Amino acid sequence: MLDGVNVALGITGSIAAVKTVELAHELRRRGASVRAVTTDAAEGIVHPWSLEFATDNPVVTEITGAVQHVELCGREGWADVFLIAPATANTVAKIAAAVDDTPVTTCATTALGAGVPVVIAPAMHEPMYDHPGVLDAIERVESWGVHFVDPRVEEGKAKIATEDAIALATARAATPDDLSGEHVVVTSGATTESIDPIRTLSNRASGKTGRAVARACYVHGGEVTLVHDGADVPYASVESVESAAEMLAATQDAVEDADALVSAAAISDYTVERRDSKIRSGADSLTLDLEPTSKLVDTVREAHPELPIVGFKAETGGDDEAIVAAARALLERAGMAFVVGNDASVMADDETRALIVRSEEVIEFAGEKSGLGARIAAELATELA
Repeated sequence: MLDGVNVALGITGSIAAVKTVELAHELRRRGASVRAVTTDAAEGIVHPWSLEFATDNPVVTEITGAVQHVELCGREGWADVFLIAPATANTVAKIAAAVDDTPVTTCATTALGAGVPVVIAPAMHEPMYDHPGVLDAIERVESWGVHFVDPRVEEGKAKIATEDAIALATARAATPDDLSGEHVVVTSGATTESIDPIRTLSNRASGKTGRAVARACYVHGGEVTLVHDGADVPYASVESVESAAEMLAATQDAVEDADALVSAAAISDYTVERRDSKIRSGADSLTLDLEPTSKLVDTVREAHPELPIVGFKAETGGDDEAIVAAARALLERAGMAFVVGNDASVMADDETRALIVRSEEVIEFAGEKSGLGARIAAELATELA
């Protein structure tokens, strides 16, 4: 997600600065190179040696004749993005007023003037965050295109956002926004059919690939709706569903104003009439009458003949020819942009091998599912362009 991205990390005097060593490690785990810049107040909370260890780079603690702010954040500077985490109320107000009296605010002014993307993760006590002047400063800085990562308001404090949310916002700022203005609906994971109040029918899909696609579409600048049986996420509006019928209904609603659908969910092919009370155990045998569910992509295609749809096709046996044949059959039946085919053995794994199938082309991908999500988002951006 941050492969090859140079992140200048500005650290100010919030107690949340204690988290920046781990944040720097997390950014690097995701592929970024990191260089830290501190205020004097930040040095009272986290020592520059800790940050040097975390980033594997010298730390900028003052602006000297070497003009570190220009070298880092100037027009030909090192940084692809300037991330300020944590940002105090004081620092946000100074940035809004173009006051440059710390290495962090000086780098911010330089980055904003040079067109380097800036991301700010505020952290302070809640009354400070609610101060009208601070809110005005945030609104003003946001109007310049700076992305704020909303804090978690808990226990009377506006706590710094999670490392995942900060890394995600940093990736979005540093990635070409080739899905900007596009609304992408992504279905993900398994659906579950109730047999009785306790028992269900489902499958082994984990939703990792669908969530990876949704994240990647967000990183590429898209507005994303994620339809799944899961929790809220910071990168998409979530429609929470359980059964195949619920997923179909939620997807139909979501695509009304969508520009594309990525149907990555493993939707139940069959459902069963739900019993109102628990089926008692102990019987020698039990027969369930299974009824086929509606095909989501066919239903959506009938209602939206021009909507670009990306499909998924899982097969067993590991035969590439069979996977491609099944994917092409789905591609032609539903008039899809392309279909992602794979062997069902990768369900729930972090790694995958997939074939991106078009009518005249097959692209092989092998690697982490996050990488597959990024590749699908890039292919979709090309399709929509």
